[in-house]
Formats: sequence, C-alpha cells, structure tokens
Amino acid sequence: MKKNQPPLFRQDFTLVVIGQIISLFGNAILRFALPLYLLRQTGSPALFGVVGAAAFVPAVLCSPIGGVVADRVNKRNIMAALDFSTAGLMLAFTLLLGQVPLVPLMVACLMLLYGIAGAYQPAVQASIPLLAGGERLTQANAVINMVGTLSSLLGPVIGGVLFGAFGIRPILWVSIGCFAFSAVMELFIRIPHQPQAASGGVLATVRQDLGDGWRFIRREKPVFLSVMLVLALFNLALSSALNVGIPVAVVQVLGMSDARLGITEAGMGLGGLLGGVLAACLGERLKLRRGSTILLAGCLATAGMGAALLPWTAPGFGYWLLTAMSFAIMILSTMLVVVLTAAVQRQTPPNLLGKVMAFIMAVSNCASPLGQAVYGALYEACAAWAVLLSAAAASLLIALYSRRVFRELDADAGEALPR
Repeated sequence: MKKNQPPLFRQDFTLVVIGQIISLFGNAILRFALPLYLLRQTGSPALFGVVGAAAFVPAVLCSPIGGVVADRVNKRNIMAALDFSTAGLMLAFTLLLGQVPLVPLMVACLMLLYGIAGAYQPAVQASIPLLAGGERLTQANAVINMVGTLSSLLGPVIGGVLFGAFGIRPILWVSIGCFAFSAVMELFIRIPHQPQAASGGVLATVRQDLGDGWRFIRREKPVFLSVMLVLALFNLALSSALNVGIPVAVVQVLGMSDARLGITEAGMGLGGLLGGVLAACLGERLKLRRGSTILLAGCLATAGMGAALLPWTAPGFGYWLLTAMSFAIMILSTMLVVVLTAAVQRQTPPNLLGKVMAFIMAVSNCASPLGQAVYGALYEACAAWAVLLSAAAASLLIALYSRRVFRELDADAGEALPR
C-alpha cells in the first residue's frame, strides 16, 4: 500500500513556480522581440542566424559552471542573484540602445542573457527533487515546464502587440520589472541546502566537481552519454532549423506581420502548455521508452511545416498549417523533456544532480550555435520549404537511432529507488 504523498504546492514550491512565471515571462518577451528587432533592422537571415549562434555559446559554457554552483550554493540565492543581474543587464541595454552600433550591442546582450539562463537553469532543476520528490517528481517537472511554456505563450502575444504598436523600448522596461520583481520574491524561498567541503581553491573545486559529475556519467550511467548525443543531434538537425526558420518563414516567406509571428509563437507556447498538462496527468504512466515515437511524430510535423511553404501553397493556408505544426511539435517536445528530466533526476544522487543536469544541458545544446549559423545561411541561399523538408529527413534517422537509447534509460529509471 502506498504511503500518502505530501501536497505538491507547498509554500516554497509555489514561490519557485511564481518566480519562474515572472522571470521566464521577461525572458520570453525578450527572446521574441530582440531577434525580431534585429531581423527587421537588418533584413538578413544569415546575420540573424549568426547572432543566434553566438548567443547560444555562453549558455553552453556557463551551464556546467552553473551546475557546480547549484550543488554548492543555496539555490535560492543563485536564482535571486541571477535575476537581479538580468534586470541590470537589460537596464544597461536600454540606456545604450541607439547610442552604440546595433549588431555588437545585440550580440553582447544576447550572449550575456543566454549565459545567465545557462547558469540559472541547473539551480532550478536541482531544486525540484528537494521540494517535490518521490512520486511527485514527474508532476513537479511538468509544472515547471508548464510555467515555461505559459510564459512562452503570453510573451510573444504581449511582445508582438507592444512591438507592433510602440517598438522595442516598452518591452525592455517590462522585462526589467519582471526580473527585479522575481528576484525579490525568490529571496523568501526556503530550499534545503547541505554545504559541501571545498577541494582547495575555487579553480580546484570547480575542476574536482566537474570531474565528479563526469565520472558518474561515464562510469555509472553511460546511457546518459547516448541521451546527450541524441539530444545534441536533434538540436543540430531540427531545433536549430525551427528556431531560425519560423521567424524567417512567417515574416519573410509568407509576408505576415509581427502580430502574426506573435500568434505563431504563442501557439507554440500553448502547445508546450498542453504537453505539460498531459505529462502531469499521465504521471508515471508516461514511459520514456516511447520517446522515439514522439521524435518520429515531430519529424512528420516538421515535414508538414515544409509543405506549408511550398510555392503553390496559398500564404494564408500555409501560415495556419505552419502554426498548427509548430503547436504539435511543442506538445511532443514538452512531454519528452518532462519524462526525460524525471528519469535523470531519479538516477542521480542529490549531491551530483546540478552538475549532471548541467552536463546534459551543455552537451545537448552545444550543437545549437553551429546549427543556427548553418541554417541562417541555408535559409538565405535556399528555399525555406526545401530546408525544412531536409531537416525532417535528417531528424528521422536520429529518431530511429534513439529507440534503443530511450528503452535502456527507461529500464534503468524503473530500477532506481524512489527518493
């Protein structure tokens, strides 16, 4: 007979959720508005892709460091400090906009923004098992993902309205307020923290901690290496194609307005929200061994996006088909991320969780800068429909390879003891 589980929405977990809603909303409107502003000002998909690639590099590099810090420093303090830092960054960007050249300013801002996000997320992921363990873990991860997608849903809608009506500056001021308010709220969160002995100086401690995390993955959980490879290849072949391709397709190929792009990205947020709801409702019944099937469905949806851009497709119909396929992809990807994250958390000791999650995030995202740069050039040189269909075909091969990997990880997760 199962023992009663404590309620999920206790005070501290609720504060984390609210803080994430506010902070991620600020991130969502920025990630919508800043690249769109650059694309509108320059009209170059290649530059758009290169800037997006440069922005991803700090996220990849900062993620392992964030994992080390998350396992050694109170996670509440990390989240609050980084939100305060982001508010300061956007204040500086707002004051410099129009005073210095746009492209280097945008590159610097996005690199810092993504770097902070890369260091921030390991603290959030490592705090979830401490606030909601046991059989609540999948539901807790689903809630955190739903928060992110809810912010992604509202961010583009509000960002598109503000950007179309007033330009970029109101969006910047709203984001500053979001980060500052979230940081103040996070100061009141209580997250259990067990100090760890340092291994000498700062560099020696970081080197030792990263080595511990890597040895655990390589010796105890080599299946994590295969998972990282699958995710990195998918980011290279598919995610990068969509990150660059959706704004280019809506704004340049189909000739739609900024508000229409906001609707499409809001639809993606709604899809992610629905995927989180489904994952929360299914709970432990959502099995990771079906991950390859989810990826295959994502490939088919991407092929549908390519069909929406064929020359003989009416722009209005193509726009709604592309939006519908984006919505479906987000449902699928969110469900996969939720169940994959819970499986890794169950199989990782608490003192290594921040580092292990950071390694997985860093390696998985390391292909994104290259993918963004390559797809930016491809969208400028080739027809968008051909690029998307090629991305779907490449991703199909990766999905077929992933079948064995997800089955092995699912089997190991079933053997792991509940927290």
